[in-house]
Amino acid sequence: MVRRVLSLTSGRIALVILTVTTLLAVLGPVIAPHNPLATSPDTLADASGSHWLGTDYLGRDVLSRLLDGSRVSVLGSLEVALTALGVGAIPGILSVYLGRVFEWITLRLTDTLVALPFLLFAVAVVALLGNGITQAMLVTGVLVSPLFYRVARAATLAVARSPYVEAALISGASIGWIVRRHVWVKVLPPIAVALAQTVGVGFVIVSSLTFLGIGVQPPAPTWGGLLASDLGYLTQKPWAPLTPALLIMITVWACNLLADAIRDVSGEAGRALVNSRKARAHRLAGTGSAADSAHVHTEGA
Repeated sequence: MVRRVLSLTSGRIALVILTVTTLLAVLGPVIAPHNPLATSPDTLADASGSHWLGTDYLGRDVLSRLLDGSRVSVLGSLEVALTALGVGAIPGILSVYLGRVFEWITLRLTDTLVALPFLLFAVAVVALLGNGITQAMLVTGVLVSPLFYRVARAATLAVARSPYVEAALISGASIGWIVRRHVWVKVLPPIAVALAQTVGVGFVIVSSLTFLGIGVQPPAPTWGGLLASDLGYLTQKPWAPLTPALLIMITVWACNLLADAIRDVSGEAGRALVNSRKARAHRLAGTGSAADSAHVHTEGA
């Protein structure tokens, strides 16, 4: 699947953007030119050689704060996506095989989670458990998990009545072996699409919470927090909110672009793409052979 995704221009663009974002999260605090928490008298300064993106209202270097704050956004979005994957996908697959009682219970829990507004619920949990981004992301991941439950359940139902799966059940294979050997391969592509989309949703959630000052205590830098603080000084620096807003928008766009690329290369669409490329390669090879033959014939004449 990775090769197919890389064969698409949209897939390559998405992976490059997400790779750069990940590197910023890993190396950002190291390569930051200044201490992101250090203040100076030079407040709300424009871009210069010493401060490439200027300074904020306390004289802190904006570029350093953006680099240091990228880690919170990346880790928070991954926490949301991986929590939703674990809580939703596994029960979604097992609900097809573990009987009607387990199926009914998981369906009712899923309907309950769908009815809860996850952003407001995350704010409430943070208020109860303390102002920490990890608690908020874990709770949000649980509330987003119905997406994975439904995707995994629908994909498993499509495979569950396949002749090879029924033959494995008749031969005495365990449910775990069937899921690992037959079901997971078919369920993986739609889950990968949902995972890429959920990472983008996680970025939006992290940015929204930190924009409201929830999850991270100031003066710790975050992309959402920088956006919120810059909005208070539009008169002095009207362009300042553009940088954190563009970072959030481009990252979310790359996640959605990757999800579209995975969808385009998986399933029937992926097989059609591969077949069309093989046919085009054969046509080009045939055209080249015919041209070589004609050239040889001309030289012989």
